[in-house]
Amino acid sequence: MSLTFPNRSRSYDEAGKRIRFVGHDGMFQISFSVATDAISKAESGTPTAEATYLAAFDTASNSIHDVARNAYDRTRKSIYVLTAADFR
Repeated sequence: MSLTFPNRSRSYDEAGKRIRFVGHDGMFQISFSVATDAISKAESGTPTAEATYLAAFDTASNSIHDVARNAYDRTRKSIYVLTAADFR
């Protein structure tokens, strides 16, 4: 099976400065997070940072999911942290 993203939910991890989301390969759940600096230039710690990061994720979700699929296809792990380097 291939990696899919049927659940569009995502959450902001302020401590890790990441957006967390999940993918599914059949019955297996794969955890992903993407560093906020990979998808937005907003400054963390501002009152609107969370909303800005989530909006940036939503806008770029197709390309983020493509990068996640590529990472998963290479190594088939259960947890991934995507950084700006993954988007080059």
